[in-house]
Amino acid sequence: MSRPGVIHTLARVALADGGPSRTVVALCRALAAEGARVELLAGSVESADLGVPVRVSGTIRRWGREQPPRRRFRALLEERIRDGQFGIVHDHGIWLGSNRAAADAAARAGVPRIVSPRGMLSEWALAWRGRRKRAAWLAYQRRDLRAADVLHATSELEAREIRAAGIGVPVAVVPNGVDLPPLREGPPVDRSAVGGRSRRLLFLSRIHPKKGLADLIDAWGATRPAGWELVIAGPDEGGHRAEIEARARALGPDAAVRFRDPVPDAGKWDLYGTADLFVLPSRSENFGVVVAEALASGVPVITTRAAPWEALGERRCGWWTEPGVEPLARAIAEATGIGDAERRAMGARGRQLVEEGFAWPAVARRMLAVYRWLAGEGATPEWVRRN
Repeated sequence: MSRPGVIHTLARVALADGGPSRTVVALCRALAAEGARVELLAGSVESADLGVPVRVSGTIRRWGREQPPRRRFRALLEERIRDGQFGIVHDHGIWLGSNRAAADAAARAGVPRIVSPRGMLSEWALAWRGRRKRAAWLAYQRRDLRAADVLHATSELEAREIRAAGIGVPVAVVPNGVDLPPLREGPPVDRSAVGGRSRRLLFLSRIHPKKGLADLIDAWGATRPAGWELVIAGPDEGGHRAEIEARARALGPDAAVRFRDPVPDAGKWDLYGTADLFVLPSRSENFGVVVAEALASGVPVITTRAAPWEALGERRCGWWTEPGVEPLARAIAEATGIGDAERRAMGARGRQLVEEGFAWPAVARRMLAVYRWLAGEGATPEWVRRN
């Protein structure tokens, strides 16, 4: 772009925060690789070696969690805009002080602002701690979103959720990307199976109520596929892991449910490589980057219709089922009941799906087209819908 570059804003970068921390940083890297001038402003950073220029505003404790101080965040952002390097603000998330600061700074400087709600306008997300959010919606959040130049949805499902919120601004549909690990050959390896169990169903994500783990444990207890183990890995949020572990213990010692500590990014591909199937039983999911990662690893996926992965059925690389125990149990029974060769064929089709539509270079080019349009340098991309 001939105009100044894009500064991305995010409350914090932490592996415990799940998808946004990873995908925002990865998007910035991919944009830089395509020649864009990119910087990231965050309240705090807990992950090293980001590979993009980063500025940190610091955090304060508010509402039971760390948040960037609004005035400090806004001052840093305005400084970066004033020096002429950055002429577009791309803000990630809603509700937090960093989001309010980004809206204020962009308005005061008169530069375009794109907002990625990151799933926070779904029906489930709006209901979670709903009283506080309803107050914030009326006080400032609806106004700040309506003042944005465009909202970014990572899927058609999220675009529909944004429209349902009645914001009335254009929506750009650009998926999250995923790195492509080297293809493995043959069956999964290094499973460390329990009690002779030779095959593995893997869950790898935040351990949070919206991820549907209670449904997964109950569905696993109802099916108990012979020769299989269920492995649950990911960071605990709000003590939810203790609740899920207790639910798993109630199934009895022969249920073959294992819990693992959070896996660093450097080790996640090895863990995917140990899986025969992957499961994400979410109650709400704007994208589900772990689904894309599992498919990129050649692993068939089971997920719910609360996640935007209808392509699993269309491309015959997984199961897309209704949320809840019974539909999930049926999917698990079917997925564990087919042969290894058929599962590997499904995994190969999943890898092809990711290569075609979710590799980071292609995603970055789509986002760059949105930026050029915002900067007045190009036509409206076909993936930007006005209503």
